[in-house]
Amino acid sequence: MRIAYLLGSLNRGGTETLLLDVFRNAHQNGLEAIGVYRKTGTLEQDFLQSGVPLFKLSFQKNVLGYLFRLRKLFIDKQIELIHAQQPLDALYAWLACMGTGIQIILTLHGYDYNNTKLANKILSFIIKRTSINIFVSDTQREYYQQKYTLKSQKQRVVYNGISFDKFNIPDSILNTNKSLRDELKLAHDTLLLGTVGNFVSVRDQLTLCRFLKKLSDANIKFHFLFVGKRDESNPYLYNDCVDYCQLNGLSELVSFLGSRNDVPVILSQLDAFVYATDHDTFGIAVVEAMAVGIPVFVNDWGVMTEITEQGKYATLYKTKDPGDLLRHFLLFLQNRTIYKSKAIDAARFVRDTYSIEKHIQNLKKVYNSLM
Repeated sequence: MRIAYLLGSLNRGGTETLLLDVFRNAHQNGLEAIGVYRKTGTLEQDFLQSGVPLFKLSFQKNVLGYLFRLRKLFIDKQIELIHAQQPLDALYAWLACMGTGIQIILTLHGYDYNNTKLANKILSFIIKRTSINIFVSDTQREYYQQKYTLKSQKQRVVYNGISFDKFNIPDSILNTNKSLRDELKLAHDTLLLGTVGNFVSVRDQLTLCRFLKKLSDANIKFHFLFVGKRDESNPYLYNDCVDYCQLNGLSELVSFLGSRNDVPVILSQLDAFVYATDHDTFGIAVVEAMAVGIPVFVNDWGVMTEITEQGKYATLYKTKDPGDLLRHFLLFLQNRTIYKSKAIDAARFVRDTYSIEKHIQNLKKVYNSLM
């Protein structure tokens, strides 16, 4: 079975990171695939070196030319199945493949909360014309199935997968790399906390800032790391956090590190990971933190409740309630040994449940159901 994966750009993001891990593990897991993308990005070289043939097809004069070139590529490469990662690409594939018998799968990686009218029209049109729709959590599937009155037999849940090899960091590397505490000129016994994620609308870093103010008011000594870049489309999400920290005397206690390519090393040095979401569909950053074996705190949004087994493998706090987060965090400080033991159990759980190998196995089951 020959599969074509469609991507928009190759910039760093959750979807692109997932697909890159799929590509890197495709051959050893029996996936015969190609990748097709429209725009370059920071991960382009990584994709080109992934082992999966990659083809760049971008708009030139008009969309019709793009569709003809897309159709020709699919036919030349004897593609049997197309897996799109966003509704627009699924629509392009549907138009390009008319009369070919090629089947189309769409994975919905997000919600439609902030869609434009045009984006919603595209979504509502194509979501009922694909062969199968894949959702990254059951919570997300229920939302779409109810809102768009979808046939249940055409909907599947495939949890995201993570290549956990990058988290198996040898001591030799940890010992030779400058530690975060040294990099930030912190005392080696500093309580080091952090979160990972770009400042985009699905996240709620401002609630974390309000929690840090309460933590500081409680005379807890700490340093907090925000790992993630400012979204130039919505710069206020980042700017509001920086302003809040400056106005509330937190600037010396907080570091905004921007985008980093050493997240596994950063996570391995944290004493705890703290996360707040508005409407994540899965939560790769949360799973990655759990995989490292550090205590994780995340709000009780439905998806987070789902992926943590109703809080068995992470501490859940009330959404947008920094006071409740503080209450749970103070319990952690009083019982760090118990929380560390829970974190080790969580690492075993997520490495088995959310591995890239398990993800590809589940994808193949979906693919095979169409053959």
